[in-house]
Amino acid sequence: MGSLLSESTILRKSVRITDEEFVQLRDFIYEKAGIFVDSKRKYLFESRFSKRLADLGLRNFTDYTRYLKFDKRKSDELKHLFELVTTNETSFFRDMRQLEAFENSILRETLKAQRKAGRLELNIWSAGCSSGEEPYTVAIQLADMLGLELPRWKISITAVDLSEDMIVRAKEGVYTEYAFKTTPDDIRKKHFKEVEGGWRISPAIRRMVTFTRMNLNDPLSLKRVPRSHIVFCRNVIIYFDDAMKKKVVGSFYDNLLPGGCLMIGHSESLHKISQVFKPVSYPGTIAYMKEK
Repeated sequence: MGSLLSESTILRKSVRITDEEFVQLRDFIYEKAGIFVDSKRKYLFESRFSKRLADLGLRNFTDYTRYLKFDKRKSDELKHLFELVTTNETSFFRDMRQLEAFENSILRETLKAQRKAGRLELNIWSAGCSSGEEPYTVAIQLADMLGLELPRWKISITAVDLSEDMIVRAKEGVYTEYAFKTTPDDIRKKHFKEVEGGWRISPAIRRMVTFTRMNLNDPLSLKRVPRSHIVFCRNVIIYFDDAMKKKVVGSFYDNLLPGGCLMIGHSESLHKISQVFKPVSYPGTIAYMKEK
């Protein structure tokens, strides 16, 4: 989940939104998804939603908010709403320094601890997985690290995103050149097969990941995620206000097993959000540990 309401999506013709209409739609989005849109981005609502209003035959944003709340097709429309309110900007092996620190320290230490405990299993949660590049990246790191030992392990990577469209794309597992802009060529050749339309992830990597549409503002859905050794939530919480950040980070803490680790974006911090994690510095990143 890379950027919210990108300016590149501005359309030539847009329906004007009043201040009152903006507040009504913004509050509805916050209630449903926990995403807070600053009033400075009001004009981007006009650009993003105008085509959708036209498709539905609606005259203004008051009608659209009413449609979202009361129409018999409101559940289906929520999927469109979530597509419009988020823009997914990602790639394989994004933020390489952070991923190297994760692989060389956190992942290696976690696997070592599991071996010592006699439990060859690992649960990872990728929250805000977009079109699948992040969880597949982690799966590739695991496969390369474990090598011939991989079949002995029970690896479960639960990848969730608000967007149904992103989940569908992730399950398909076919990516264009753009997704590999930060990926070493040897990794692409090893774990992908060139097909019509791009490169397809290998079945061995694909089997390690389970994709599910999920709203991080839905407590019941969050509780269905298996207890995790590691949680990834990179470049997602920056779109939440403080209350929602604390709520989501609290859910991650509850989900993590004792000694588990939360990875957030390299430019993000839990400093003013939560004091329950122990920040641990590694070259290139800070990890947040749930102490035993």
